[in-house]
Amino acid sequence: MKRRDFVIKGSAALAATSAFGSVANNVFSKEKPIQIGVIGTGSRGGGLIPFLNEIEGVEVAACCDVLPFRLENGLRRTGNKAKGYVDYRKLLDDKNIDAVLIATPFATHGKIAIDALQAGKHVYCEKTMTRGYQEIKELIDTAKNSGKIMQTGHQYHSSRLYVDVVKSIHEGKIGEIAAFECQWNRNGDWRRAVPDPSLERAINWRMYEEFSGGLTAELCSHQIDFANWVTKSTPERVMGMGGIDYWKDGRETYDNVHLLYEYPKGIKAKFTCLTSNSKDDYQIKVMGDKGTLILDYTKAWFYPEGAYEAKKLVGEVDGVSGATINNGWDEGKGIPLPNNHANPTKQALMDFRDSIRTNTTPISNAVTGGKAATAVQMGIDAMHQNKIVHWDEVSLI
Repeated sequence: MKRRDFVIKGSAALAATSAFGSVANNVFSKEKPIQIGVIGTGSRGGGLIPFLNEIEGVEVAACCDVLPFRLENGLRRTGNKAKGYVDYRKLLDDKNIDAVLIATPFATHGKIAIDALQAGKHVYCEKTMTRGYQEIKELIDTAKNSGKIMQTGHQYHSSRLYVDVVKSIHEGKIGEIAAFECQWNRNGDWRRAVPDPSLERAINWRMYEEFSGGLTAELCSHQIDFANWVTKSTPERVMGMGGIDYWKDGRETYDNVHLLYEYPKGIKAKFTCLTSNSKDDYQIKVMGDKGTLILDYTKAWFYPEGAYEAKKLVGEVDGVSGATINNGWDEGKGIPLPNNHANPTKQALMDFRDSIRTNTTPISNAVTGGKAATAVQMGIDAMHQNKIVHWDEVSLI
């Protein structure tokens, strides 16, 4: 079975009524481990299993992948304690499975997530949630009507550092926001080794439009989601360009993208991804009239705007997390913000567990994930159609 069979083979979605059980059935006690099935045990899904193994109250009870060697790898990471499936629908039929983690190619997310919700499973769906405006709306509606928890894999929503930074922005730390400048640059072809040429598209699916949204969906999506979160809004219009300009290797998705989003109040947000230069790697810069915040994966710095007296900092309690700043500040250098950042991916999985236990909506949910997915689709359309794409002309949510 080829990986595309996740989408184009099989029966229609299970009857929606199977998902509409009693809300009380969602609540788990700490004495009852949540049984999770991992659908897609490649580099991402397989890489999440060790995190799940470390989380109290969670057990990986099943793994599914269409590629035998990847399924074997996933099962091995569970200590061979989980059941193995090639067809995800068979996994969904297993009444012992409470929740699924979907880490399959981007184009397959929506179909699998909808089927899982309709089968009565809680869902953790890796970013980007799904593609295409109609499927985004269908998945949001299914999640709302399912009575089940759905969390999307924008894990920085679970980063305590990022939560604190966003809170500080909302409280006015940088003043009125003027712009975002975001990048995620790498120097490499983004390919994975293929043991057999027949598996090229299944393994390197990120290179092919049949399965992938390219750099915009795989990398920019995290930072687009962050801009939505900070502005408490969605982009009004998007323009951009990209191309296959460096890696002439048969790929179909762009090896560089450059996008400009406009949010309400004229806030502009730039997103860049390169695969031929890695300078500064991953960075988010949020600029306001009182200062700038810069974030990387695990740290953040504040750069005050204009003259800033060092004496005002000595002994001052920083608004981000209550830590005392004991040193002065040299103009032009950033002030490191207190770092209480656990691994955001593991924290996101812990938050998923807690949302299931308490029957509460995750901070990164079907609606926020759908808004990010819509913004991602707008960027892809803007580049491929060479036009400005407006939210009110395309969004169905």
